[in-house]
Amino acid sequence: MPSNSLFILSSLLLFHSSALSPPNSMAESPPCNEEDRAALLSFKSGIFGADFLSSWAGSECCGAWEGVGCHPLTGRVISLQLQNPQTTGPSLHLKGTLSPSLSNLQFLRVLILSGMKQIKGPIPESFSRLSHLTQLYLENNMLEGPIPPSLGNLTSLIAFSLSGNHFQGQIPQTIGSLANLTQINLARNSLSGALPSTFKNFQNLQSFDLSFNLLSGEIPGFIGQFHSLTYVDLSNNQFSGLIPPSICNLSHILDIILSNNKLTGQIPSQIHNLKSLNYLSLGSNLLTGPIPESLSTLQNLWYLNLSKNSLLIRFLDVPLANFLPSLISIDLSYNHLHLDAFPGWLKGEKLREVNLASCKIRGTLPVFTQTEYLTAIDLSNNNISGNIGNHFINMKNLQILKLSGNQLRSNITELLLPDTLSTLDLHSNRLYGSVSDFLQKTSRFVKFVDISGNKLTGSMPEFSKKSTLKLLDVSKNAITGQIPSSISNLIALERLDLSRNEINGAIPDAMSELARLQWLDVSCNNLTGRIPAAFSALGRIRHASFRANGLCGQIPQGRPFNIFPVAAYAHNKCLCGQPLPPCEKL
Repeated sequence: MPSNSLFILSSLLLFHSSALSPPNSMAESPPCNEEDRAALLSFKSGIFGADFLSSWAGSECCGAWEGVGCHPLTGRVISLQLQNPQTTGPSLHLKGTLSPSLSNLQFLRVLILSGMKQIKGPIPESFSRLSHLTQLYLENNMLEGPIPPSLGNLTSLIAFSLSGNHFQGQIPQTIGSLANLTQINLARNSLSGALPSTFKNFQNLQSFDLSFNLLSGEIPGFIGQFHSLTYVDLSNNQFSGLIPPSICNLSHILDIILSNNKLTGQIPSQIHNLKSLNYLSLGSNLLTGPIPESLSTLQNLWYLNLSKNSLLIRFLDVPLANFLPSLISIDLSYNHLHLDAFPGWLKGEKLREVNLASCKIRGTLPVFTQTEYLTAIDLSNNNISGNIGNHFINMKNLQILKLSGNQLRSNITELLLPDTLSTLDLHSNRLYGSVSDFLQKTSRFVKFVDISGNKLTGSMPEFSKKSTLKLLDVSKNAITGQIPSSISNLIALERLDLSRNEINGAIPDAMSELARLQWLDVSCNNLTGRIPAAFSALGRIRHASFRANGLCGQIPQGRPFNIFPVAAYAHNKCLCGQPLPPCEKL
């Protein structure tokens, strides 16, 4: 997803070059104002674990204290920027609350407290007194409560971000008083209700991000009046109603992201007016009607996601010479499209991602001519048939391959796949052959493997310590033999599904060493013996099923195994102990 980091960076660089540089390199900076110094120390007193504030000592806060910037002539604090560097370590996370004393920095222009993770509590009401503030970034912390309506008094603000916190309630109408804003970012909170009508005052807005909240109501038509807007992200909310046609008036817009809402109606036919558009994401809504043919005239569009709607086909079969010439990523999956054949023009595009799942595509796998660019392919849930063989071996950058739910018929041991692959989903096809040979060949580089619902035979392989597998699903096949003790070498494994096969023997104690395992299903096999008591050490397990085997003995009596549903243990030989009846005493 596009980022606003360049916008923030450029504004900060502009600020530093104009406001913080002394007019004369030979001039001495005046001393730090005592009132400002006291306000900063009061803030520090409520903060813990701030090793990188160790420089906040002594009387000279200007130039010597981390993150503090002063005016070169007056010595008054005009900038406080504390941003977590791109490294790890608990010492880099500020803990505590925002002190109202910061509002005593009466000449403050820039306040940035970003990525400190554990700064909690509300925004002090007194912050509304920072009348000179032009940039306010309180991002990626744990701030909570409602957004104070009094922040609407900060009419000098140009950039305003509270993203990545725990703010709740409605967005105050008073925020619409910040008429000079060029950027507003309230994403990744728990804000609810409709957009304030006062937002129509944002005539200078360039970047508008309210994504990942609980906002509802219609997207207001006045958004089309933000003529300077280049970026809008309202995704992952509960917005309903139509996409306002006025959005097509945004002649400078580069990115429109409205996915994961409840939007209805059709894609506006005037979308061809957005000549600068690079990125369009309308996926996971309730949109209907045809995909507008005029969309194909967007010469700068490189990302298109219309997936998971109820759209109909129109423009895909239009024979245009310059059909979306900038396109590198397309996702039309899970609509009401009936393509019949894979679109010929897509085979020659320099695509990185092509996602056409559930598009009623028939025939054999498409032959791409620009294979060196492809990183992700999803053609699952179509009617594609034929052999896979070495079809993908020359795709040297391919990372994700999803072909599930088709009619592909191949000997799985003959598949040749690039070493770059990390996700492989071939479930529900007609694949056959030895599961052991295949997994020994691929598990050294693939992290997510789903080959369930095929006709695979043989036994599970011996696993290498070099394996990086996180997910392995071989369920619904005809696999025999025992679970090897070497499965403990899959130290990264989080999900394992061996269900609905013909696996026999005991569950190896060594499986208790899979410390990251969260999901385990060995149901509907021929397993015997006990569920190892050592399974109590699987502290991350959230789901397990042992049903329909020949297991006997006491279920591990530690959480969560003793509180899983009874169905997880049903139809075995003689399992006992919670949640089943107690074991009989001999």
